[in-house]
Amino acid sequence: MSKQWEYQLRIYLDDELAELARRDPDNPAIKPLADILTRHHARMKCQFDAFADYVAEAEQRGTENYPLFAWTQATIENPEKKAKYLKSFTLYVDGNEVYAKPLADALESDLQPLVSGKLITRLSKHDTNPANNPQAPAQYRK
Repeated sequence: MSKQWEYQLRIYLDDELAELARRDPDNPAIKPLADILTRHHARMKCQFDAFADYVAEAEQRGTENYPLFAWTQATIENPEKKAKYLKSFTLYVDGNEVYAKPLADALESDLQPLVSGKLITRLSKHDTNPANNPQAPAQYRK
């Protein structure tokens, strides 16, 4: 039997809306997006903030137990990558970072009308198949 992969959606916002989404998720400017997320029991988290949280947790608990610490720290300290990840948001459904394909497909379908408009500049779907996911460069792996 073949493995059933799980999925994750990410949305990308322009600079102004990304800052609003990070600091004021109830702002009327992003209400159409917030309404869709609410219908799907989803929430968004800025990827930069998630990376920063990972680094802070690793520093607090001991970096030896965090295999991506060096790569993640280098990423958030790089100004170009920081700018990129400040506009990228991972969508969690029912508190989960990855979820079944039907959930991802339904959420993607409802978000699609907001893409390339004022709200969402890009939408991407990722699966958990390791073959489809790049690994951290060798110098950052333990």
